[in-house]
Amino acid sequence: MSDNSGTRGLWGGLRVAVLALLWGSTFLWTELALRGLSPLQVTLARCVLGALVLVVACYATGHRLPRGVAWRHIVVAAFFCNALPFALFSVGQQTVDSGLAGVLNATTPLWSIALGLALGSERGLRPVRLAGLLLGFTGTIVIFAPWQTTGATGWGALAILGAAASYAVAFTYMGRTLVRRGTPTISLSAAQLVAASGLTALAVPIGGLESIDPGPTVLVAAVVLSVFCTAITFHLTYRIINDEGATNAAVVGYLLPVVSVLLGAVVLGEDLSVRGCWGWPWCWWVWG
Repeated sequence: MSDNSGTRGLWGGLRVAVLALLWGSTFLWTELALRGLSPLQVTLARCVLGALVLVVACYATGHRLPRGVAWRHIVVAAFFCNALPFALFSVGQQTVDSGLAGVLNATTPLWSIALGLALGSERGLRPVRLAGLLLGFTGTIVIFAPWQTTGATGWGALAILGAAASYAVAFTYMGRTLVRRGTPTISLSAAQLVAASGLTALAVPIGGLESIDPGPTVLVAAVVLSVFCTAITFHLTYRIINDEGATNAAVVGYLLPVVSVLLGAVVLGEDLSVRGCWGWPWCWWVWG
């Protein structure tokens, strides 16, 4: 029994580490893809290529896409977990560095806890954890610094905060309506990206018809973003929601800034923001 528990714990830790690495690199690849594609084109590529990978994996493992009323919940989840946040991140990163985008995305657990309190699913909140929640939001304000950040950059940061909040809504909704209901997670994740592809395609006439510059760097970034940072990452997230709950899935977001800030500094030459580095650790107090 203890050996099995130790193995599950090791596998769970490895899964979280891989997810944090892949999810944290999302902001680098998004930044590179935006050099030749519009935000909506990046979003559409992520959804379509990611859906293709997961649908192939689904059928290759002997599973099928869900049928019936489950699709109503899948479409709602696809909007809040994929179509909307993917678009908001792409819009935000037009003016916000990839490292700071990762730091702002780390507010997802804060939104998740706040949503749980509002819905009554988070009970018995200890005073130290409540103080951590307040400090976490204070840290977010310090990172955002609306008194210093104006214009396009300010709106970009606000868009990324909106994407982080959208993830929190989606994780909670997925945990309540989709997981642990007899449908394999590979089927759910594949179906959700298919739905997200349809939702994003509806917006193409609005902002997806711009000319593109498909240079090698842009193409590689779009493929890596779609396959590794969308398909694989999204399926791992679904597995964590299924096995450990929506809040624990959101907590992975705390690890992202380490990856995003380092990649942004090393690969893109971005400055290490004193504001971002100061504000992000406050988020950890939520789990004190």
